[in-house]
Amino acid sequence: MPYKVFLVEDEIVTREGIRDTIDWAAAGYQFCGEAPDGEMALPLIRERQPETVITDIKMPFMDGLQLCRILRETLPSTKIIILSGHDEFKYAQEAIKIGVTEYLLKPIVPHDLIAALRKVAQQLSEERQTSAY
Repeated sequence: MPYKVFLVEDEIVTREGIRDTIDWAAAGYQFCGEAPDGEMALPLIRERQPETVITDIKMPFMDGLQLCRILRETLPSTKIIILSGHDEFKYAQEAIKIGVTEYLLKPIVPHDLIAALRKVAQQLSEERQTSAY
């Protein structure tokens, strides 16, 4: 059964590029939705309950780090992959504190995102097996 993934990215070209370029099924996922910012994403994520959320950091209304903090509190088992155009240590440091699973720098190379998705899918699979016992 594929894992559900939700994408949060304010740059429409980047969002559509990721959505349309990645072979979600081959990576073990079902694409279940997208939003241009954390504020719009949050109710959709709560409704659709994806196992993985891919989010940008810098977005209007609610940035990716704020979204991650809320997800950690309300949906703690959700895996988070951050996409960032910022190579600044403070962003990576904050992401680690929050418990982000992967941190990728833009521009996103499809191969790197697929590798991160597969790594996360492996973690999810191991967690499912552990909880089944």
